[in-house]
Amino acid sequence: MNIDLLKKYFPLNEQQARLFEQATELYLDWNAKINVISRKDSEFLVERHILHALAIAKFIQFKPQTQILDVGTGGGFPGIPLAIMFPDVQFTLIDGIAKKIKVVSEVSQALDLKNVEAKAGRAEELKTKYDFVVSRAVTSFPAFVNFVNGKFKTHGINGLPNGIIYLKGGDFSDELKPFKKNAQVFDLSDYFTEEFFETKKIIYLPM
Repeated sequence: MNIDLLKKYFPLNEQQARLFEQATELYLDWNAKINVISRKDSEFLVERHILHALAIAKFIQFKPQTQILDVGTGGGFPGIPLAIMFPDVQFTLIDGIAKKIKVVSEVSQALDLKNVEAKAGRAEELKTKYDFVVSRAVTSFPAFVNFVNGKFKTHGINGLPNGIIYLKGGDFSDELKPFKKNAQVFDLSDYFTEEFFETKKIIYLPM
């Protein structure tokens, strides 16, 4: 599967390009065995999963040594594409479904991603604190904030204060009412021209 779509938006170095090519092949292979993503979606893997995850890399350039938690990662989105993009950033990917975390472990090992740790379990059980928590719409936004409350370091090292970076589509204006003006919304159509991104957004909530 071609990664030219990624190169259209990101100046990938040789290693990143190789890893994204390899990751694409690995995911298609795993998806034939375990439903990591919707089967009908597999032909759109690069656009709807890898590029979608990399919207976060358009929103913020993480500094080296940043620690990030990806909650409800499924097969590794957005964490694995971000780990390829930011090799000096540490990623912890967690999901309650053990077979999906097995895919994350296998993919990250095959890609030799030293900056990825995969865990089966619930975010509430983790004791570590992080700079940012990322996710792809695993639940309603207020419920997600409750899951990860208290998981943040008090001092940040990035241009943005530590907080939640949440990928979500559709109309979720009611979900943001409890946060008044603290939650900010960014349109992915400002980053990518493909039709898929017209209704997709990032919610950023400083914590």
